[in-house]
Amino acid sequence: MAQLRALIAEDETILSLTLIKHLEKLWPELRICGVVENGVAAVQEALAQLPDILFLDIKMPGKTGLEVAQELAEEWTDDKPFPLIVFVTAYDDYAIDAFEHAASDYVLKPVSEERLSKTVKRLQTRLDDGQERSGELERVVAQLRNLMPGVGTLGYANQAGVNQAGVASGDAKTTEKLTIIRAAVGNQTRMIRIDDVLYFEATDKYINVVTAEHSSLIRVSLRELLPQLDSNQFWQIHRSTVVNSQCIHSAHRDESGKLSLKLIDRDEKLAVSRVYAHLFRQM
Repeated sequence: MAQLRALIAEDETILSLTLIKHLEKLWPELRICGVVENGVAAVQEALAQLPDILFLDIKMPGKTGLEVAQELAEEWTDDKPFPLIVFVTAYDDYAIDAFEHAASDYVLKPVSEERLSKTVKRLQTRLDDGQERSGELERVVAQLRNLMPGVGTLGYANQAGVNQAGVASGDAKTTEKLTIIRAAVGNQTRMIRIDDVLYFEATDKYINVVTAEHSSLIRVSLRELLPQLDSNQFWQIHRSTVVNSQCIHSAHRDESGKLSLKLIDRDEKLAVSRVYAHLFRQM
């Protein structure tokens, strides 16, 4: 059996060194194949290294541990079992939530050798169970759905205020849903009816708002936008895509099993990730 490898994603150097020290003592056969300090690097390194175990800090720069887990669930290769995930966090409530819904286990900061010893035993038991490990990706995907059952339920704060794009953000709370989006286009402000939006596509710092007539960029994040959309009308189908369900023509699965959507009177296909594929099961 090949040597088991673990990747650590932790932005506090002292904590990652402590974790390594305890693991070397408790599990000397385990090889630490890398240590990264932010969520973006965690995704890149995990996809490059394909580790067996992933220690994920819940709150990291770039992406949270849950966001990393979601992106890996979408991008992971079919040729390698999905890694067992251990969330590392300073927040007990958050950790328990993660443990119940999406993690193989969790450990609280500062990491104690005693608690990590229990985690190591759990991981070893699960790794010895080949059948269970083969279904790890499906298990994590199913459990991530419990955290992300639909638009606006990602557990992010419901924030309000108005930014330059005309989309609520800031410190005040709101429960109102968007009816109009204001997008700056040169010297004009384009008023976009929410019912005219075909889909939203997130880029690095912007969201592309696509209608039948045009595309417009607004400076807002998807996590700010999602709580302000009607979840019955707008469905998140990928970590970066939210589609108007009334504009969907059909869903297609290709030979490799990947799902995509065709919209009414449109040529482009929108990819559906594993996390949201359940939205298109037959009734």
